[in-house]
Amino acid sequence: MKFKEYKGLDLAATADEVLKQWDAHDTFRKSITTREGHPSFVFYEGPPSANGLPGIHHVMARTIKDVICRYRTQRGFLVHRKAGWDTHGLPVELGVEKKLGITKEDIGRTISIEEYNRTCREAVMEFTGVWEDLTRRMGYWVNMEDPYVTYDNKYIETLWWLLRQLYDKGLLYKGYTIQPYSPAAGTGLSTHELNQPGCYRDVKDTTCTAQFRVVRDARSEALFAAGPAESDALPAADPADTFFLAWTTTPWTLPSNTALAVGPAIRYVKLKCLNPYTQQPQYVILAENLVNSYFGGKKDPAYEPTGLAWTGRELADMGIRYEQLLPWVKPVEGDDAGGWHDASQQAFRVIAGDYVTTEDGTGIVHIAPTFGADDARVARAAGIPSLFMINRKGETRPMVDLTGKFYLTEELDEGFVRECVAPEYAEYAGRWVKNAYDPQFNADGKYDEQAAAAAETLDLYISLRLKGEGKAFRIEKHVHNYPHCWRTDKPVLYYPLDSWFIRTTALKERMIELNGTIRWKPESTGTGRFGKWLENLNDWNLSRSRFWGTPLPIWATEDRSELK
Repeated sequence: MKFKEYKGLDLAATADEVLKQWDAHDTFRKSITTREGHPSFVFYEGPPSANGLPGIHHVMARTIKDVICRYRTQRGFLVHRKAGWDTHGLPVELGVEKKLGITKEDIGRTISIEEYNRTCREAVMEFTGVWEDLTRRMGYWVNMEDPYVTYDNKYIETLWWLLRQLYDKGLLYKGYTIQPYSPAAGTGLSTHELNQPGCYRDVKDTTCTAQFRVVRDARSEALFAAGPAESDALPAADPADTFFLAWTTTPWTLPSNTALAVGPAIRYVKLKCLNPYTQQPQYVILAENLVNSYFGGKKDPAYEPTGLAWTGRELADMGIRYEQLLPWVKPVEGDDAGGWHDASQQAFRVIAGDYVTTEDGTGIVHIAPTFGADDARVARAAGIPSLFMINRKGETRPMVDLTGKFYLTEELDEGFVRECVAPEYAEYAGRWVKNAYDPQFNADGKYDEQAAAAAETLDLYISLRLKGEGKAFRIEKHVHNYPHCWRTDKPVLYYPLDSWFIRTTALKERMIELNGTIRWKPESTGTGRFGKWLENLNDWNLSRSRFWGTPLPIWATEDRSELK
């Protein structure tokens, strides 16, 4: 075969020439028809969403896909290349909401769900022509004449069939768990979505090391004994002023605190010191390994050891209680009569937490079970209640609503407010836990990130309140890695949600075993990113709190005793 010699490099002209040649000879179609009867290799494209314009990353990904399919064709396979369109989900819904000038809360009020879904269906294929043009110009071979479309009934019924297989195998269940939730998008997110590139990013937040006053009783008496190493180097401190120190990067969760977790094998010490803000002498308890993080520097408060120390297991076994840090709301639990009762006596205890470390903070973790999966797990194991509100429908809800703000008192049950909500809460009701959710920084569909970052935050307000009450030991800015919603670019919350899950953890060991049989190139992908993901696998949150998507074909009685 004789190949044409090119004297100069004009990539655009060369590309046009090759495309014309492929068109003239119907090369793509012939790559399939000439392989009739050969072993098949089937490729279904991970479908793009046609309501958005393609980017250079799509060109890169499609090039890799195309190389694999061309290689298979050259190896003699009949390669079926099925194109597809991803027509459901957040990209479509958020685009339509922006176009209509509405939010999720308007759906079902100012616009019917039927009208909203119809608009989504019309908008979803807006840029189909642009995608098809890109496909041809980049030389990507894929059958776009008969694509699979995710809103098509045939596709939806296929998903329903798959869900039935999962249900019959006991792998589909509904759970009320702490999950990543995006207030800006109005839906829970899967761990896969949080692992999208760029979702975790460094942010600078106000952090607080809070002081939790120990309740003196028979269980905690050992903590109040005079220490063998105590001297008169500092002014005498009242033994009643003995505190556990706990550090948090989310001070807005402190009003929901119901426990403190210590590491069972960690050694904790009691020190006498001066509170850096009030200059009052006091006693504090923290991990021995972290004493130098809070004391010893030029700007750190003076301190002296007392010689008293305990392991975390010893502290947890004592059943030590402490005063509620911000007594705005009493913790409640449901009773057998369908009502609720005050659960304060079960809360505000020191418990053991297997995930507590001395990598940072004080080695003591503030536990808000409504806003952390690990928090909820260790609290439940220790019989610690969560701090819930009761809304006007009689439903239990965390202190923060689904839009990302502290509940307004008028949204809560009147009896609950009267009996369980302190007047101080009214000052913070309606405050946004993160400025990114505040409407004043989100005008005309645009988020003013700079203004939001410059404004004071709820974290700061709460920290300063604690400082004024002598309940803060250190308030500072801290840069840490925090997850963001992959579609709205706004921070997520860990929030209790009622969702449907696929029990992927039941097949975890088998998937790890099969992963070892795959010839990964490079090998580090299989043992690294993908292998680590399998090792840390969680059950898959399948459902979304949205409108434009595949309906879940599950019928249940109100008490869920029957499911179909």
